[in-house]
Amino acid sequence: MEDSHKPISAVQRRSFDRLINFTDAVVAIAITLQLLPLVDIKATAGESIWKLISDNSSQIFVFWFSFLILSVLWLKHNQVFNSMRSFDATIFWLNSLWMALIVFLPWPTALYGSLNDGQLAETQGVGLLYWWTLALISGIGWLVAIHAWQKPELLEESALLERRQHSGLKRYRGASFVCAFLLIGIAAEFSPQLVPYLSVGIIPMDLALRKRTARKNS
Repeated sequence: MEDSHKPISAVQRRSFDRLINFTDAVVAIAITLQLLPLVDIKATAGESIWKLISDNSSQIFVFWFSFLILSVLWLKHNQVFNSMRSFDATIFWLNSLWMALIVFLPWPTALYGSLNDGQLAETQGVGLLYWWTLALISGIGWLVAIHAWQKPELLEESALLERRQHSGLKRYRGASFVCAFLLIGIAAEFSPQLVPYLSVGIIPMDLALRKRTARKNS
């Protein structure tokens, strides 16, 4: 029952704080690892910076895009954990899987960024691996949110009040990212030239859903 919102112990609070700190450290390391392929890019004698950027545009684009997406995924993860005061075994293992995928992401990012459109058409599975890894990360984060929302004892008092007024659209908005990443992964296999246009549309899609949710809740 939501009325039986028992206080948590200092040990529980300390354990939850350590889980958050550990998760943030893992995300910070994963974002740093995204940069390593760019460190290996070297300019040859007489080569202009513009040619260097042009020759490595795919790698640079994938780095910045991954950085942006990881930032958004962390923000959503942070919003969920800010509404919580404790965790259970399900949250722990889902969050561990989320962190494992975050740390794994730099490898498909490096593979995907090293290929141009022509190579992507010939190299099967690389684009699919990258985009579906993002789909898994987003999906696991969504499951964390759903599980936490179903456990009143894990939530802060303010989150319980919001929970009573929670709209279905806001609750399941996380599914939009999962579906978008899955679809872009399929496009990367069959029409890689469409991927930049589809990927740019992810952020406006989320902003549109966010505004629609705010109007519905007002």
